[in-house]
Formats: sequence, C-alpha cells, structure tokens
Amino acid sequence: MANTKTLIAQAYSAFNRRDINSALALMTEDISWPKASEGGRVVGKDEIRAYWVRQWEHFDPHVEPVQIIDKGNGISKVRVHQLVKSLDGVVLSDSEVWHVYTITDGSIERMDLMEGDASSDSTPSSAFSRH
Repeated sequence: MANTKTLIAQAYSAFNRRDINSALALMTEDISWPKASEGGRVVGKDEIRAYWVRQWEHFDPHVEPVQIIDKGNGISKVRVHQLVKSLDGVVLSDSEVWHVYTITDGSIERMDLMEGDASSDSTPSSAFSRH
C-alpha cells in the first residue's frame, strides 16, 4: 500500500503543478480517465493530455488527497479536497469528492469519479457545473 500511496500522491502533485509529462509517466498506455469538466471518458495518454489542456484553458482545478483506502485487487479509493476556480479566481466549487483508482503493475490504469454513491461518466462533475 505504501507504493500505491506514493504513486497517487505523485499523480496529484504533478496534476496540481500542471506537469502533464510527470503525471502521464505514472499511467499505463491505455489509461482510462473521466472528463470531469466535459462528461464522458478519454482513453490513452494523448487523449488525457488534450483533455487536460482544454480543461486548464477554462478552469483552475486543484486536488489534494485527504484519505486513501486500499480496497484490494489493485483498487484504491481516494477522498480528495477539490477546489475548482475560474481563471479569474472565482471559486466554482470547494468540496470533497471520491476518486477510485485501478492500479496495475505499479501504474494507474483507470480513474473513476464518485459523486454520492455512484460513478458518473456521462455528464460533467457538479464541481464544473457553474461554468
């Protein structure tokens, strides 16, 4: 679990620094990732890169892991403090949400968003709904 905690901490740190290359280096080639600000999913590092670049053109999200729960079988549930601001600094959302990671061979293979008790990929996260 220590390696998983380190991996997850490194991923959030890289995302918050907007260091896409370092974040992507922690992921499998066929990574599956939710598009929190748009709805839907992206698959693969190139698609994640393009999605994050689009997201950061409209929002300033910052996420910090608060709690990591090892669910076994490579699944980790992460409670995060998520602060989403507009580019001019207006707070759009300040909340705690859950992210669920699938880790395979020491790399992130999948991330899912949890809002309430369900995973939601089809619509944007409520954190981005005030845009």
